[in-house]
Amino acid sequence: MADLASTVLGGELPIRFRCWDGSVSGPPDATIELVFRHRRALRRVAWAPNELGLARAYIAGELDVEGDFVDALGRLYRLIADGSLRPELDWAAKRDVVRGAVRLGAVGLPPKPPAEEIKLAGRLHSRTRDARAISHHYDVGNDFYALVLGPSMTYSCAFWDEPAETLADAQIAKVDLVARKLGLTEGMRVLDVGCGWGTFVIHAAREYGVHAVGVTLSRAQAEFARKRVAEEGLSDRVEIRVQDYREVPDGPYDAISSIGMAEHVGSAMLPTYTRALFDLLRPEGRLLNHAISRNTLVPPRPDKVSFISRYVFPDGELEPVSAMAAAIEESGFEVRDVESLREHYARTLRAWVANLDDRWAEAVRLTSIGRARVWRLYMAASALAFESGSIGVNQILAVKPGRGGSSGMPPTRAAMLSRRGDS
Repeated sequence: MADLASTVLGGELPIRFRCWDGSVSGPPDATIELVFRHRRALRRVAWAPNELGLARAYIAGELDVEGDFVDALGRLYRLIADGSLRPELDWAAKRDVVRGAVRLGAVGLPPKPPAEEIKLAGRLHSRTRDARAISHHYDVGNDFYALVLGPSMTYSCAFWDEPAETLADAQIAKVDLVARKLGLTEGMRVLDVGCGWGTFVIHAAREYGVHAVGVTLSRAQAEFARKRVAEEGLSDRVEIRVQDYREVPDGPYDAISSIGMAEHVGSAMLPTYTRALFDLLRPEGRLLNHAISRNTLVPPRPDKVSFISRYVFPDGELEPVSAMAAAIEESGFEVRDVESLREHYARTLRAWVANLDDRWAEAVRLTSIGRARVWRLYMAASALAFESGSIGVNQILAVKPGRGGSSGMPPTRAAMLSRRGDS
C-alpha cells in the first residue's frame, strides 16, 4: 500500500510513507513521514491531486504528518510548489496504480468533504454573504480563540519591538503603534472597522482617552468585546456594534483603524470600502489600514478551490500592497506612510501554532478535532508563506486632506511615531 502512495504522490521523493496496513515505503532517513490512516486519503488525493486533496485528508484525520509539523509542512510546500508531488506517470505506471488501487479498495467516487469545508452561495460580497463568511471563520468559540491567541485576544500581526518578549507584549505594542500613527489624543472620536474582540478600542480609550466605536460582523466577537469593555470600566467611552462598514451612519470621525479586516473586502469592493472610510473621516483625519498582501509575482486564485478559501477565509482576497495603496489614493486620501511587518507575522503565527499544540486536547474539546486541524494547518502554512515572501502584511497610513491640501501631519516620521504631547 505504501508503494502505491509513493507512486501516486511522487516516487523519488525525500518522503517516507506509512499506511494503515503496516506497509512502509521511501527512504528510511527521510525527514518527512506521511501516515495514511485510511484508504480514503488516497482517494481524496486522486480526485484533488493538490493542496486541497491533502488538506481534506488531513482535516478528516485520514492523513498525518509525523515530526515537527511546521518544518515538515514547509518541505511539503516546496515539493508541491515545484511540482514534485504531481508526477507524470507513464502508461505502465498508471496501469499499476489503477490495479493496486482497485485491489485495495481505494478507487471510487470522491469522498464527501469534511464538515468544516464551506462553499458560499449568493452574490459575492453582498452584506448577507459577507456576514456568513465572517461567521464561518470567527464564530467558532471565544474560548477556542482565547487558547490560540492568548490573553491579548488580538487576531492580527503582532509587533515584536525590542522590549516585547511575549506574544501579549507584542500585541499591545502593535495596537499602540497603530494609536501613535493615528495621532490619537484625548477626546477624539475613533472608528475601528473589524474590531474583533475589542483590544484596539479598549487600548485607545484607556491609554489615550478617546471615544471609540468598534464594528464587527461577528456576534460572538461583539458579545465578548462588550464584556471586556464593561470589565475595564469603559462603557462610557467605547461602543461595540454588530454592523457592516457600509452601514456606519455617524461620521465624521477623527481617526479610523482597520486592522486585519480589508482582506475580507474583495478586489471589486475595494473602491466602495476606501470611499466609505474617506466619507466617514473629518478633514485631516487619518486612516490606518493594516492588511495582508499578495506578492505581485503570486497569481490570485479565482477558481476558489484552495484550502484557505474552502476552510479558512471564504471569499477572502489578498491584494498587492500597490493595489491597496492605489485604491486608498483613488478615494481621495493622501498616502503618508507604508510599513511592512512581514517577518513579524511569521513569528506571530508560530506563536499561535505553539499555543495550539501546547493545549491540543483542550482545543479539540472546545471545538472539534476537524476544526483544530484546520487551524493548525492554516496557521502553520501561513507562517511559511510569510517567511517565504509569497504574502506580506503592511500598514498604510493615509490622511484625508483638509483645506488647501493641509494634512495636519508632523514633518518627520520620527515625530509621527511619537505619542502626541511627548517631548
